[in-house]
Amino acid sequence: MRILHVVTAFPRTPEDPITPWLVELIRRQRAAGLDAQVLAPAYLGGPEREAFEDIPVHRFRYAPASWEMLTHDETVPDRIRQRRYVAGLVPPYLAAGIRAGHEAGRSSPEVVHVHWPMPHALIGAAVRRGSGGRTAMVCSYYSVELNWVKGSMPRLMPFLRWTARSADAVTAISTSTADAVRQLTDTPVYIVPYGAAFEDDGLPVRCSALRGERPLRLLFVGRLVERKGVEVLVRALSALSAFPDAELTVIGTGERATIIERTARVHGVADRVRMLGSVSRDRLVESYEDHDIFVLPAVVDEKGDTEGLGVVLLEALRFERPVIASGIGGITDIVEHGRSGLLVPPGDSDALASAIEEMALDPERARAMAATGREDVRRQFGWERVVMETSRAYRVAMERRDGA
Repeated sequence: MRILHVVTAFPRTPEDPITPWLVELIRRQRAAGLDAQVLAPAYLGGPEREAFEDIPVHRFRYAPASWEMLTHDETVPDRIRQRRYVAGLVPPYLAAGIRAGHEAGRSSPEVVHVHWPMPHALIGAAVRRGSGGRTAMVCSYYSVELNWVKGSMPRLMPFLRWTARSADAVTAISTSTADAVRQLTDTPVYIVPYGAAFEDDGLPVRCSALRGERPLRLLFVGRLVERKGVEVLVRALSALSAFPDAELTVIGTGERATIIERTARVHGVADRVRMLGSVSRDRLVESYEDHDIFVLPAVVDEKGDTEGLGVVLLEALRFERPVIASGIGGITDIVEHGRSGLLVPPGDSDALASAIEEMALDPERARAMAATGREDVRRQFGWERVVMETSRAYRVAMERRDGA
């Protein structure tokens, strides 16, 4: 079976941290004998054809090299919000993508798998037209596009509905995202989350004791954007009366870095907040092992967006870290309050501080929840299940296309 993945961004080098879950999905599809390839936009004049870890990648040019910056390092909505003039790249981007999709369709892939269908369903539809209607289209939603349109661009709701209704099958990253998509279409919707590596991944699991003879250590990993809510965690750190020397490590980069630093200064905890920026994989593994509690204090941002799933929670639980997170979006698919971690109301720093103290003051319960969470992730988010559910969506889409 030949599958063409249509994506907004794809790694440019082995060190590029973009969409590692997608790389792993395609890698496993190819290992299973599927001819999985990628259609993605070019970036700053990069090559149009290349191989990434033996994955064929076809990139379409949509502007002069120095202007090919709509995608990759930031999400498109974030880039447009920061630099309004970049919105002018959207029409040539779509036109070039549609041309490239139509050309790719001439080789008649059995399935075009469209990631972020808003607006890439246009490219998927072009692939289908290029194949003479033979190619089945699967659209995958990750919540951000749904929240973005509903919250910031409601005029595009008819187009958003079309992206779902034009697909032969639909996947959603979480239960909450699937519920939102089902309001748009009668097309079958399958929940296919990000995968979490367990088997033969070479990563050690050492669940160290909470605290010991050192200060309590909290960890956050992720992009420093509004919906991650890191400032809420900084305020909670300042409210930990039972752990006045607690420390917070923040790993990641993004537009909110200076705001987080300023919040730490205002609340008098700047000396206990370490901003590490991007780190190597080895350093990241060490950080998971060396910290006591992983926290994802997600909020709903000004665009109405929040965590579609919370993939960093999968990795934290992979390392059997006790986790605390906001009870919103797709996070509740991963963390069951009181069983595999603790959930708090989004934006409530006092509730978050109370949850941190509750977990840190009962290390035995914290370790038990972490162990339960790890087993839940292994069972529900293992790559074997993810690949199986993705293939199931492909089969349904192909059957529907054959019957169209």
